[in-house]
Amino acid sequence: MVGKNIKKLRSTKGLTQEELAAKLNVTRQALSSWETGRTEPDIDTLEQISRTLEVPIEDVIYGEQGDKSTNNAIVTKESAKTATKDGVSLGCVIAVVISYIKWHSIGWAILHGVLGWAYVIYFGFKYGWN
Repeated sequence: MVGKNIKKLRSTKGLTQEELAAKLNVTRQALSSWETGRTEPDIDTLEQISRTLEVPIEDVIYGEQGDKSTNNAIVTKESAKTATKDGVSLGCVIAVVISYIKWHSIGWAILHGVLGWAYVIYFGFKYGWN
């Protein structure tokens, strides 16, 4: 992964392997080994690569972050929806279990489960499903 990022960033800057290797004071073979994933540079070399290519070290390690911020927002929103659904389901199940333990009646347990979902539906309509 790091090697692909180095290659992409090097190509973006219009540098050959020989040119970047000379700026980093390493051999072209060492740079080629990094780019193909056979070896990886140490942290000091990663810092030197980021300075030479004028990019944050995170871009060298993780790849360019430009378009990923919107993707992260989408993933976060989807994750929040999933977590909410799971939390609501777990809450209703806990209400059912506690009701059954307390009153030893499946009827009360079902009633509390239904009331839990009614509560969720009410607030879903009131505040929106976003």
